[in-house]
Amino acid sequence: MAAIETLYTGFGSWNPLIWLAAFIIAIIIAWLIWSRGESDYKKGTEQTKPFISGNAEPEKSEVHVRGGNMYWGFTKALEGYYDKIVPLHSGILTDYILWFLGVVALVMVIVLGGGGL
Repeated sequence: MAAIETLYTGFGSWNPLIWLAAFIIAIIIAWLIWSRGESDYKKGTEQTKPFISGNAEPEKSEVHVRGGNMYWGFTKALEGYYDKIVPLHSGILTDYILWFLGVVALVMVIVLGGGGL
């Protein structure tokens, strides 16, 4: 048995030497790109601030897009549904258990009562 041989899996091949060589070549290419970068970059100076055409950077809270804004169309389209459902959410676990038991009882009535049809 050879020390290093190619494994054929039916979905491709695996040769550790080829993958090791590819990994080393990728690291060398990444190092070459990194070494050509700006060497006078300094953290914590004006260089790190974004360029907004000479304007002052606004506060993060002014430009932050909240999750509610992402789903505005969805919640607006289902506004009638949410207006009825949201007040039912009290945040109290016993209320949710009561709702769960109520729904289970309703399903049981439908399933057991539907057998006579």
